[in-house]
Amino acid sequence: MKCLILAAGKGSRLAARGDSKPLVLLLGLSLIERTILTARSCGLTEFYVVTGYNGQKVRDFLERFSQSRNLKINSCVNDQWQSGNGVSVLKAKEFLNENFVLLMSDHIFDERILKELINYDITSSVVLAVDRRKTLPGDTEVLEKEGRIVDIGKNIEKSNCIDTGIFLCSPKIFSYIEEAVKEDKTELAQAIAKAAENRDAQVFDITQIESYASKMRKEIKPWWIDVDTEKDLIKAREMIIENASKNPSDALAYYIHRPIENKLVAFISNFNITPNQLTIIVNILAYTVTALFFFGYLLPASILTFVVGIADGLDGKLARVKLKISKLGSLEHSFDLLFEFSWFIALSWFLFRSTGSNAPLVLCIFIILFIAFYRHVYDQFRRAMDRSLDDSGGFERKFRRIAGRRNLYNIPILVGILLVPLYSLNTLIYSLIFILFHSGITAVVYSLRAVKHMHAMDHKKT
Repeated sequence: MKCLILAAGKGSRLAARGDSKPLVLLLGLSLIERTILTARSCGLTEFYVVTGYNGQKVRDFLERFSQSRNLKINSCVNDQWQSGNGVSVLKAKEFLNENFVLLMSDHIFDERILKELINYDITSSVVLAVDRRKTLPGDTEVLEKEGRIVDIGKNIEKSNCIDTGIFLCSPKIFSYIEEAVKEDKTELAQAIAKAAENRDAQVFDITQIESYASKMRKEIKPWWIDVDTEKDLIKAREMIIENASKNPSDALAYYIHRPIENKLVAFISNFNITPNQLTIIVNILAYTVTALFFFGYLLPASILTFVVGIADGLDGKLARVKLKISKLGSLEHSFDLLFEFSWFIALSWFLFRSTGSNAPLVLCIFIILFIAFYRHVYDQFRRAMDRSLDDSGGFERKFRRIAGRRNLYNIPILVGILLVPLYSLNTLIYSLIFILFHSGITAVVYSLRAVKHMHAMDHKKT
């Protein structure tokens, strides 16, 4: 399916950010980049972008962007960009002879909206994605009844939803736009109003989209924002980062790591660093910890584990913020598990060499077994149930804050290291014993709760 994007306006309220609104940066990506990459993630492959004000600059950028991302982007010129956006749509008429998606370059949105809209059964000239949120100044309001648009505009008397600027159109929409333009009605909304008069305009209610995001382990209401002002940019930045943040499981990640990660991602996103490069950096730091534990530099190693804990959440969040999610990135958790185990092995081996006791090695073996087991149960549950075990019930939502996690295991190790000067290295053996019980309890709880929920689901199906 083809995608038409309007990028012809001047955007005077964002003039301080540059002389081209579509190229205004938001967390390291221009607005037009975000629109195109979001559409591509939904399966759209061929793009038509209508440019107007400062159009050559936008077209030059799109040419470089299309080559770097291997995208098919065609530019259409609207010399009448001062007119309403309906005129911009008409500039692409000759290229669109089948159903197509219509987007605005300054509307940032949740990809789930477009994925659902693309699969919508269109039986009219246009389907408009609408929201039920409270109307804000500048919104285009919509009055819908039984799934069809009755009226649309910025100053209509009655409304019950908001225009999101995301459309699924048939070529018939061009006839309504041409009819409206003949009456000097150059706004797209005015053309849709004409279609509505013929009962030829539908709505798609985004509030009906499933809000639970399994991979994010939390509820995320379908979101979008029209970026017109500096305040909108700030709000969009916060919205993107928040919705790119997974719901952390353990208390340390939830209360301490998350706000730090959000600030760091907002900063890092402005630089040309990729998520995969961040992953490499994190692994270098992680195996530095392994080496420090192995050679007995316990306090620096322990402090660095907390740094790794924060840094480890940056790559995935940066990938989601900058729309660079890759298949390769899915291997991150496997590598995380490997360096986590290497810490226990290195620390246990150092304690074995230093104390002559086999206890650290025995404890290490069982710790790794328990962690590997509950991690596998956790992953299998999500694959089978399409929901995180941590978010499958009230008990699980409370337990996840104290469940066994690398972040929480780092705490007893640090405490043991700080107590070594007062007692002996054997203090760290007690740290390992604590971790053994913590991981063991987590393994028992996770397996029992997984069995309970999966068994209930099996019986529900029968």
